[in-house]
Amino acid sequence: MEAIDSNKIFTKNVIEAVIKLSILGIMVSWTFLLIKPFMMPVIWGIILAVALEPFIAWFAKILGGKRSLASVLFVLVVIAALVIPSVLLVSSSVDTVQTLTEQMQDKTLVIPPPPANVADWPFIGEKIHHIWQLSSTNLEAAIKQFSPELKAAAGTLLGSVGGGVLGLFMIIISTCIAGVFLAKAEKSSAVAEKIITRFAGEKGAEITALATATIRGVMQGVVGVAVIQAILAAIGMVVVGVPAAGLWALLMLVVAVIQLPPILVLGPVAAYVFSVSDTTPAVLFLIWILLVSASESVLKPMLMGRGIDIPMLVILIGALGGMMLFGIIGLFVGAVVLAIMYTLFMAWIDEIEQANE
Repeated sequence: MEAIDSNKIFTKNVIEAVIKLSILGIMVSWTFLLIKPFMMPVIWGIILAVALEPFIAWFAKILGGKRSLASVLFVLVVIAALVIPSVLLVSSSVDTVQTLTEQMQDKTLVIPPPPANVADWPFIGEKIHHIWQLSSTNLEAAIKQFSPELKAAAGTLLGSVGGGVLGLFMIIISTCIAGVFLAKAEKSSAVAEKIITRFAGEKGAEITALATATIRGVMQGVVGVAVIQAILAAIGMVVVGVPAAGLWALLMLVVAVIQLPPILVLGPVAAYVFSVSDTTPAVLFLIWILLVSASESVLKPMLMGRGIDIPMLVILIGALGGMMLFGIIGLFVGAVVLAIMYTLFMAWIDEIEQANE
């Protein structure tokens, strides 16, 4: 009799446990689906908040300790810095397209013939010279001949523009989230440490400090340097009159974040400047972009700090993987997240080696 009662109790407990686990699983799944669209902005917001907390603390002191005001001003300045150039770029692009369309319809569009040295460019020089020469002599024939390629390029461009708009919107949301975290930095830090301690035990505070140092080091040494280089390159391109300087600067920002030499983007731009400008400004521009490309070796040691040494391959994989998964914002988030995981993993390896000695 007692065995039967024990079996009934066991069966009842198992059924209750299965029901509870099923309900919990359903709730966790629903929660994940609800927050999934906001995961990337929240992660990026946390990264921004951690990286910029020292600056906001310093700015708040200037404002008399008003941390909330400092956070709000930071959000407004960042949004303005993102939106205003984007609007100007779109407006300029629309005007350029309209002008080109009108000139093509009126048959007044004149394309100058290519310089002779274009054909000497490695790999692509002859093809570019042929296309350029055909366009300068018979634009309609060039358009008809390369219409499939032009349509494909237009589709890719439109897709990139759409992705860029979505990325800009996500960055704005992330900045607002970062502003909320920065306004309540002490509470946010305490909650984060409690969560990490819950999983990591006594090492929670140490892991939190290490992750914080890594975020700030990577943001300053990788993303910060890339932004500075992109701005300096954009200034040079605007001065010499390079068309679509903003797009070239954005492309260079991507290249710099994934730790490739900026000259990969600036080299073709310099070749274009030599082909359309006088020798003196072209040479000055070449010197400028060489200085911009070499500035990484000076800026990175100054900004990285804290002894954070992240291999280039880690940054490259994180940036490219993040971009493939989440678009332009994933480019930055992926690099930082993988760098954090690499640092924590290496710290764990070092701890094991020290324990075995």
